[in-house]
Amino acid sequence: MSRSLVAWVALPAALAMTLSACGGGGGGSTSEGKEDAEGTVSIYGTEPKSTLFPANTTEAGGGKVTDALFSRLVGYKAEDGATYNLVADSITTTDAKVYNIKLKSGWTFHDGTPVKAKNFVDAWNYAAYSPNAQQAGSFFAPIQGYKDVHSEDEGAKPAADKMSGLEVVSDTEFKVTLAAPNSVFTTMLGYQPFSPLPDAFFADPKAYEAKPIGNGPLKFVSRTPNALIKLERFDDYKGEDKVHFKTLDIKIYSSQETAYQDLVAGKLDFMEALPPSAKVGEKYKADLGDQVLNANLLSQSAIALPYYIPAYKDNVKLRQAISMAINREQITKTVLAGSYVPSDGWVSPGIKGYEKGICGEYCTYNPEKAKQLLQESGFTGKLTIQSNQDGGRKEPLEAACNSIKQALGVECEFVGATNFGAFRQIVDGGQLTGMSRSDWSADYPSIENFLNPLYRTGGSSNDSRYSNPAVDKLLEEADGTADPEAAIKKYQEAHKLIAKDMPSIPVWNEKGIGARSKNLLAAKLTFTRDAELSAFRVKAKS
Repeated sequence: MSRSLVAWVALPAALAMTLSACGGGGGGSTSEGKEDAEGTVSIYGTEPKSTLFPANTTEAGGGKVTDALFSRLVGYKAEDGATYNLVADSITTTDAKVYNIKLKSGWTFHDGTPVKAKNFVDAWNYAAYSPNAQQAGSFFAPIQGYKDVHSEDEGAKPAADKMSGLEVVSDTEFKVTLAAPNSVFTTMLGYQPFSPLPDAFFADPKAYEAKPIGNGPLKFVSRTPNALIKLERFDDYKGEDKVHFKTLDIKIYSSQETAYQDLVAGKLDFMEALPPSAKVGEKYKADLGDQVLNANLLSQSAIALPYYIPAYKDNVKLRQAISMAINREQITKTVLAGSYVPSDGWVSPGIKGYEKGICGEYCTYNPEKAKQLLQESGFTGKLTIQSNQDGGRKEPLEAACNSIKQALGVECEFVGATNFGAFRQIVDGGQLTGMSRSDWSADYPSIENFLNPLYRTGGSSNDSRYSNPAVDKLLEEADGTADPEAAIKKYQEAHKLIAKDMPSIPVWNEKGIGARSKNLLAAKLTFTRDAELSAFRVKAKS
């Protein structure tokens, strides 16, 4: 299937069909009653780990905020991940390398200033420029001139501060030239780092940090650290994904259990995931009934093995031994109460290009072979798994540690950080002292999104700090392949090499189970396990 078409407004039909068949979601729930368009919706949140800049937010806590504050050139349908033009009026190309992008008229930022082509170009250049240290800067790598603005050597000044592949044509049009034809670029454009930034950001970034200004369906009101982030409907919003309520309260919890109790009691309106205790014996069904939301997720749970810890870097047999010592079947059935299934690779089963059993025997529980590999590895000492304690992450990782301990006869301990933000600061700062949780939810529905950010050298979410030139070369070739089917084959080759190295251990894939409170008439869960806020309806109080 060629990309030499005009006005890409949807994913290739084959990909959309794959998603709707096995990977898409959009699980909704509705009830009867009168709607309150001026009502408040409260959703479960975790403390963001950094500034609420769209290109510096790669974790769930901040992502819930920036996704509501900003709209991008394209949006994703909750049901199947298909793209549609949002701020873009048209995106055209004849060669999958040069893209002409025209914007819809009438869009404004929350401060009333118009959304212009330069706001996209300036934002993307800012994100890609390595001295700005934006977490998701590597997503701009396909654009021509990225290597001139993004130095791989920390502290080195890049040769330029603007990418040569970005050109403002007029207030409503700009041109993007890629370094090579790219099979997924138009799909990437709906991901958060590709948001525009208003002139106010560049005039005073510090003031902007305290009160972000976006162009999305909700605008920023206030933030109380570790407690509450309050957003409000932007009434001048031009997108088709408008919200139908007045206020959004993102309540910050350190305990998923506490949040669940509030949900059942009607003190919280939405959770995209439920705690392990609620899943045991399907207790959540008795607690919530028709308030339960389901979606097939595009996600992957893994345990990263940091390459800056010598015991892991040069010891593939140790990594394989640990993987074979984890009883995935038992943990997913008991601790995770059937809400997850064992993983057999590094790509989600719902993604086009997924191949069953890539991990092979090393993702199958085999204590005898695991013990043999451990002896051959020469490792002695204690193992640890680090993670945040909130969000229901502690229990399955403690179970994984117990499984490793029993199979290998070595000590294994769960080491918990207070919350997700604190944990991610440890990971991003390269300060892990042992293995760590490395869960991933698709930013957009593509096999590329499961490989480049996590396993390419310098990738934005490469928690292991893994680097393999052969993998990098295959990923670069795949990125530069215009034909989607041919590109997928290249990504699959890279996936197989990653499997040989095992820089992280695939453990399980989540089934989407969330819930709404009785205060809502309707709610929806997306394929990325997010709230589809445009589907929410608040019940009027009688």
